[in-house]
Amino acid sequence: MSRLIVTGTSTDVGKTVVTAALAAAARSAGRTVAVCKPAQTGVAPGEPGDLAVIERLSGVTRTLELARYPEPLAPDTAARRCGQPLLTLGETVAGIDSLADAGLTLIEGAGGLLVRVGEFTLLDLAQKLDAPVLVVAAAGLGTLNHSELTTRALAAAGVRCAGLVIGSWPSAPDLASECNRTDLPEVTGVEVVG
Repeated sequence: MSRLIVTGTSTDVGKTVVTAALAAAARSAGRTVAVCKPAQTGVAPGEPGDLAVIERLSGVTRTLELARYPEPLAPDTAARRCGQPLLTLGETVAGIDSLADAGLTLIEGAGGLLVRVGEFTLLDLAQKLDAPVLVVAAAGLGTLNHSELTTRALAAAGVRCAGLVIGSWPSAPDLASECNRTDLPEVTGVEVVG
């Protein structure tokens, strides 16, 4: 069993599509795959969330969502606003452990590495699970700073960064996007793997 956490440098950088691509590639290689999204925000009960997208794109059917909040906010804020209890690190680890028979468990965060998932951050979860983290970044201006902040936080916490992925490449890339492909590994010390 192996685990990989997928985080982003921000929201809407392509974490879900990257998670689906990883799941599809692992399945194609013959691995059993499970995907956990500890907290889904901005989606009402009964509506399809990120896990539905991952299932559709990858064919993975073993998924686990531990909490869902209707407002598009950080999970802890969304939980408080709708009167739900905050997720705990213990219950999140227990949920992920329930998927332990899968050859690979992917854990997709909400927002970035230090967003409060409940009473903890995704960085806290990575430390507790001793799991590497793949960082999904935007292509354009500002991504060098966001990516370096994220990779430095991982390094300071002793968490291995599995690489950087540019989550969505623009159809007409601007100068910053083109330069970032070369500059990202230079400023972060982390390989751009996708």
